[in-house]
Formats: sequence, C-alpha cells, structure tokens
Amino acid sequence: MSAPHALPLPLTVGDAGQIDGSPPTDPPQRREPSAWRSTLSGMCASLIGIGLARFSYTPLLPAIIAAHWFAAASAAYLGAANLGGYLAGALLAGPAARHLPAATIIRGMMLLAAVAFFACAWPVDFAWFFAWRFASGISGGALMVLAAPTILPSIAPSRRGVASGAIFMGVGLGIGVSGTLVPLLLQQGLIQTWIGLGVLALVLTAVGWGGWPAQVAPAATRHVAAIGSVPKLRLRALYLEYGLNAVGLVPHMIFLVDYVTRGLGQGLQAGAEYWVLFGIGAIVGPLLTGHLADRAGFGPALRLAYLCQGVAVVLPLLGLGAPGLIVSSLIVGAFTPGIVPLVLGRVHELLAHHPAAHKSAWSKATTSFAVLQAGAAYGLSFLFVNSGGNYRLLFMVGAAALATALLVDLVVGAHQASGTTPQS
Repeated sequence: MSAPHALPLPLTVGDAGQIDGSPPTDPPQRREPSAWRSTLSGMCASLIGIGLARFSYTPLLPAIIAAHWFAAASAAYLGAANLGGYLAGALLAGPAARHLPAATIIRGMMLLAAVAFFACAWPVDFAWFFAWRFASGISGGALMVLAAPTILPSIAPSRRGVASGAIFMGVGLGIGVSGTLVPLLLQQGLIQTWIGLGVLALVLTAVGWGGWPAQVAPAATRHVAAIGSVPKLRLRALYLEYGLNAVGLVPHMIFLVDYVTRGLGQGLQAGAEYWVLFGIGAIVGPLLTGHLADRAGFGPALRLAYLCQGVAVVLPLLGLGAPGLIVSSLIVGAFTPGIVPLVLGRVHELLAHHPAAHKSAWSKATTSFAVLQAGAAYGLSFLFVNSGGNYRLLFMVGAAALATALLVDLVVGAHQASGTTPQS
C-alpha cells in the first residue's frame, strides 16, 4: 500500500513580511544622497554653526554696546562665551556619536543654533544671553567635528579635496553674509536682526536636512595605538600648532570691527566694510589653501600659512592706514577657514597608512583648537578690559602665537630630518 501524499504545510507570514518558504526579500534600501548634495549639506552646517553662530556676533558687538544691552566689558565676555561652547561641543560630539547617528546629532545642532538666534533677540539678563551664546558655540564645535568626517567617506577620493574646501567654504559664506546682511538688518533694529538670523538659520537647516549619508560603522581601531610607525610627536606638534593658530585668529575674529569702529573712530559702517573684506577672504580661502597644498604639500603649505597670518595680524600695528587694514582683513579672513583643510589634510598625510586613526586625530586637533581659542578669547577680553582698551596689545599677542606655531613646526621638522626625534 502506497504511502499517503504529504499534506502541504500551511503558509504563514514571517517576521520580514514574506511568505514562509519563499525566498527572503531584502528590505528596501535607503537611497544615498549624491556627492554634491552631501557637500551642500556640509556647507550649510559650517555656514550655520561657525559662519553665522560665531561670526555674526563680531559686527553686532558695537550695536549691542550702543543699544546699552550690555556694557563693553560684558559684551566682550559674551563674545567669548561662544568659543567656550565651541570647546564643549568639540569634546561632546565624539562620545555622542557613539550612541546616536551622526546625521541625527548634526541636524539637532543646526536646529540648536537657529533657536539660539531667536533666544538672543530678548536679552533677559547677562546669564540668559551667555547661556544661549554658549549653546550656539556647542553647535559649532559639534558640527566642526562631525560634519566633514560624516560626508567625506562617501565622496570619491579624487574629489575629497574639492569637497572639503567647499564644506569649509561655508564658514566664509557665513562671514560674508554676516558682514552684508547684519548692517541691513540693524537698520530695522537689534531685535529684528537676531530674528532675521534665526530665520536664515532655519532655512539653511531645511536645505541641508536630507543630504547626510547613512552612518557607516567605523573600522576597528583597537590596534591603532600599538602601531609603532604612527608619528606621535609630529601629531602632537600639529595639535599645538593648530591651537596656537587659533590664538592668532582671535584678535580679528572678536575685535576687528570694534577696533575700526571705536578704536580708530571710523564708525560702524567702516567696521562692517572691513568685515565684508574678511568674509570675502574667508570664502575663497579654503579653495586657495587646498590648491596650494596640492602643489606644495600640506607640510610646506602650513608653514607658509603661519608666516602669512603672522604678518597679516601685525599689519594693523604698523600705521599703514586703509591699505594695511584691507590686506590684513583679507589674509586673516582667508586663513580663518583656510587653515582647517590644511590641518585636516596634514593629519591624513601623517596617518596615510593608518586610516582608522584619522577621526580620532582630527577630533584631538579640533579640541586643541577649541581649547586655546576659548582660552585666548577669555584672556584677551580680560587683557582688553584691564589695559584700558589697548587694541595694539591684542594684535601683538596674536602675532606672537603664530610665530610660535611656525617655530614649533620648524624645530620638530629639523629634529626629524636629523634623525634625533623618535617617531613614536
């Protein structure tokens, strides 16, 4: 007697939604944004977090003092609050990215910067204003650490230099916008100016919202520290140089417009015009420094950058009048964002054979920049107040910091060339 035919098993719907027994179907894949779309989002992030959240305060400083929102001494410390927040953001971004997708953090930080603009439209008291300026700094530090490293791995290697320059060009665009838009908004009033900046930040957040690539799990890095060929001393020297470079930028970043407006007695309009020149330099700076690095290498390009900046920071002290101020504004403006791709490229150059160490080294470099910049902002504000408003002293400190950065690079490079400096 033949065996009975086996009854077919009942069909059930599995967890993934397909019928059991049928070939599994892959879940729909998220379509990655194009390279130009991601680069645009990165530019929007740097424009909001650094270009507007930090640099729009410089042309606003004289107006805040003139409107009696805060005294001159308090207003200077409020400018430094953003730099303190930048340090906090740079320190917190890495740990936060281990628990949340980088794109989520970036979007949140862009929104935080926009909210801070609206909050600053009502100066309830010093603590309120300080807290929101600090919050805007947090957004800038986090965006600096996370935005470019999130985007660049999805860009073809042959196009990463151009993409990096375009991302950091957002800083210059923000400076240019703050130098042209802020004076126009101030004609409507100080409150309206802060609200206008908040609206602009929200628009840019919306433009950049969908351009972030999906987060890719980082490569294993547990053996990186044991690799003996990692040039630790050169990296540590680079971190110090980058921080000293930050000190050299502070006099122009915080005090340039106030120096022209009140120190030279030329008025707010003249101060804003020099800030526009600063912004023009900042727009083209990353592209020019990237081109220089392609031709000369990142190491020589950095040494030239330190020298040019040092000379430019000294120029206001030489009594050259408008020509000296124009050249100084353009050069320092160009290197304010232009130094960033140079240092980022130098990190990659030193760690060419250790790509897993790139992100950690860049985070350390950004933290060094933030620490010394925040310290210089508070220190120079204190020096300015207690020296009776001595602007010349501020520029002298900035030039000395850049000269020290160049000296450190030359000494470490000479020791390495002579074979007297170990690499690990």
